[in-house]
Amino acid sequence: MGRPYSQDLRDRVFSLVDEGMMPSEVADLLQVDVSYVYKVLIRRRKTGVTTALPWAAGPRPKLKDYEDVLRQHITEFSDTTLEEIRAWLIAEHHVKVSLGCLWNALNRMKLSLKKSHSEPPSRIVKTSPKSVAPGMRLKAS
Repeated sequence: MGRPYSQDLRDRVFSLVDEGMMPSEVADLLQVDVSYVYKVLIRRRKTGVTTALPWAAGPRPKLKDYEDVLRQHITEFSDTTLEEIRAWLIAEHHVKVSLGCLWNALNRMKLSLKKSHSEPPSRIVKTSPKSVAPGMRLKAS
């Protein structure tokens, strides 16, 4: 959703229509959509309000109130999984969220759940070579 038009533009729409111009002419003159002109005129007629509604910027994240305890829990238990964090939230705080919601909250908080490898490198299959600086070549083995 975009931002509302400026109050100056709204005032010009009202003054031009009040002077007798047709809404379609006002829309062409001010380079706005005709539906916008009709919407502000109907709103003014029904409610008397000529200003834009406050911009809500979407719904508030569900875990916004729990960011501090979530951050503390993750730093304390750094090897926990999303499912374990979800179970902890239900047990301790009675908050039920989906894994996607939890993932988005951690992403918004810039917390990473990347795990270190818990098993040794494979002895059977060659592992990927270590990365090399750009422009360099790996030696053929």
